[in-house]
Amino acid sequence: MDYQGALASAVSHPDMVETRVSECPNCGARVEFNDTNHAKQCPYCATPVVADTGAHRHIKPRGLLPFALAESQAHVAMSDWLGRLWLAPNGLQAYARKGRKMDGIYVPYWTFDAGTATQYRGERGDDYYVTHKINHNGKTKTIREGKTRWKPRSGHVARFFDDILVLASHALPQKYTQGLEPWDLSEMQPYVPDYLAGFRAEAYSVTLDEGFAAARDHMNRVILRDIRFDIGGDRQRVHDVQTKVRDVTFKHVLLPVWIAAYKYRGKTYRFVVNGRTGRVLGERPYSAWKVTFAAVGVALLAGAIGYLIAINQPS
Repeated sequence: MDYQGALASAVSHPDMVETRVSECPNCGARVEFNDTNHAKQCPYCATPVVADTGAHRHIKPRGLLPFALAESQAHVAMSDWLGRLWLAPNGLQAYARKGRKMDGIYVPYWTFDAGTATQYRGERGDDYYVTHKINHNGKTKTIREGKTRWKPRSGHVARFFDDILVLASHALPQKYTQGLEPWDLSEMQPYVPDYLAGFRAEAYSVTLDEGFAAARDHMNRVILRDIRFDIGGDRQRVHDVQTKVRDVTFKHVLLPVWIAAYKYRGKTYRFVVNGRTGRVLGERPYSAWKVTFAAVGVALLAGAIGYLIAINQPS
């Protein structure tokens, strides 16, 4: 879809959809539901939610990656991950063994395509060395001193960006959703509501222009890398960058995530599983006694090693 046209509210009626949502008062997640499928608690943070907070009109999804992992497979992946967390409380492993239900959520994303053309000014630095002889305590020493020879550079770089992926939700920390990448976007299917049967979908809370601002940050980082490569040399200085962006298009897409949330001592901890690959990320508490035990063990081991080194030193 055309980005500038969407900003100008030129989205046609068939490209819009209205859904009912329940909004979490804690994390702000807007989870869509129907008469037979709505949450009594937020799947993102386990907070009780109001059943119905009204209609949400938004741009219809254009694409979707279907779930490839069943809930049982996602639970195995999460349990294996939790089992490797030795410093976690024992209750956390018990949680993993109980087989509590996980929620299958289609998480909203924006993807952006755009062409860019950039003019830049900077400097190229080439390293070289000079030698000096110095007198040190009556002896002559030769030292090498590194220097850089700078020369002005200017030029042009161009790049087409394809499917820059931007999370369109505030409910999950971005570090977790980024950690679930990569996504096999080449397997994206045209959006059909039937894919949502048995799952929930989250309505986007990051607006289209906010999403494009995040995409531009990504573009700028890549363009700066291209400029440094174009300047060449051992070092680069970039003084001015002028980028023109053209032919910006976007899609609203849904990606599959299995989520489990539980509360431990008043704090919510979340686990997310990529619904395609089974990759797991999450938060976890630390057991105070296990941390103390580990610290004492390390101290004892260090002391024992120090003792052995000491007694084996020649007198």
